[in-house]
Amino acid sequence: MPLPQVVAVAAHSPAERFGVLPGDELRSMNGRVPRDVIEYQLLADESTVELEVVRGGVELEVTVVKQSGEPLGLEISSAIFDRVRTCDNHCEFCFIYQLPKNLRRNLYVKDDDYRLSFLYGNFTTLTRFTELDLERVVDQRLSPLYVSIHATDPDVRSAMLRNPRGAVSLRWLRCLLDNGIEVHGQVVVCPGVNDAAVLHGTLAGVLDRFPELVTVAVVPLGVSRYSKEAAMRPHTPEEARATVETVHEWQQRFSRALGRRVVWASDEYYLLAGAEFPGPEDYEGFPQHENGVGMVRSFEQSFAGGASVLDGGRAPARTGFFAWVEGAPAEGYRAPRTGAVTLKARPVRKTPPTILTGDYGSLVLRPLLDRHGFDKVRIVDVRNEFFGGNIAVAGLMTAADLSRTLADEPSGGRYLLPDVCLSKGRFIDGPSLEDLPRPVEVVATDGASLRRILEAAR
Repeated sequence: MPLPQVVAVAAHSPAERFGVLPGDELRSMNGRVPRDVIEYQLLADESTVELEVVRGGVELEVTVVKQSGEPLGLEISSAIFDRVRTCDNHCEFCFIYQLPKNLRRNLYVKDDDYRLSFLYGNFTTLTRFTELDLERVVDQRLSPLYVSIHATDPDVRSAMLRNPRGAVSLRWLRCLLDNGIEVHGQVVVCPGVNDAAVLHGTLAGVLDRFPELVTVAVVPLGVSRYSKEAAMRPHTPEEARATVETVHEWQQRFSRALGRRVVWASDEYYLLAGAEFPGPEDYEGFPQHENGVGMVRSFEQSFAGGASVLDGGRAPARTGFFAWVEGAPAEGYRAPRTGAVTLKARPVRKTPPTILTGDYGSLVLRPLLDRHGFDKVRIVDVRNEFFGGNIAVAGLMTAADLSRTLADEPSGGRYLLPDVCLSKGRFIDGPSLEDLPRPVEVVATDGASLRRILEAAR
């Protein structure tokens, strides 16, 4: 297997003091070959860390002496050193099957790896989970984990996963909960498959069999124009309203039985249904914020309060996964969005801004801006023709759709783009910000950051 590489060494860190360099390949630590960045962290916490590295093809030994628990000061090239455990399910609703060709290779990797669930909040079905995995999770307290449930009926679940092990793999969820591991669940609802009575049965199964689950998010199926599954279709508004009502009904039951709501519908359901969002306090701390649950209310809260997450505002902080693993590279929502706030010519701060967002973003922003006296701010909907279907979230805006939209906009304008559609400065379809036909200003995706820009432009 390829060796993990040191991509950065923190200034004045123990690793720098003892001569570790960017580009070094990590062969072993204290005589052990770590399988992933989790084991790396446990070994790096020792007061003496004996590193075997390969530098320019030459094997070297570096001994680092430091305080026990003191950060070693390295950033490693990958989170998994052996091999990512790929998914052997064949879910007809899987969005990876709905991607067009010629995107970045890593977008086509289907992982079902509990380590990535712990590190980055990826959801795992547990169909490839083993006794050895359970032993490690419990021994090293790899918590929280994130589990895709979809249905508690064994036949429905195995059919949805197109994997016979799907009928029995939730036994591992029971084992995790029995050993005190914090677990958050997810149900992707497919109309006509696991909605309506099946969804009621799933939530009843959660209450009966898995009451220790901290949260369960109910999210709608996303269908792109590349889907080849005839049975997969978007929700109708009526189906969305019925799902929201089901979730509210079960929130009351969970509250009576357990003293907490447990289950929430994602924001997309409320937008589809034309329903009012719950209040911020109803989300009980926004534990599934990154899964699209409560994003609208936390954004509104941050916009009204004028403080971002970084400024100590009331928008939700993230849960514990990834935070303690010093050497892990940032991925997903933790990846850097872009290295610069503005690209091309820097717009004049007093220039009236135009906000670029997806269809759902527009539904949220227009009434919010009007309520706070920013009714003159333009919002431009960027229709997602690249993916098509019912894909309308800002996070999946592509360079192709932005370029088409910006080409019809006047030059010299000030265009604000939410950073959520970028990962390391690139859009999901590959191009970077410099490839857009107009200069854009990238804005952190929180209400306070947007409000500061709008206030300065008055």
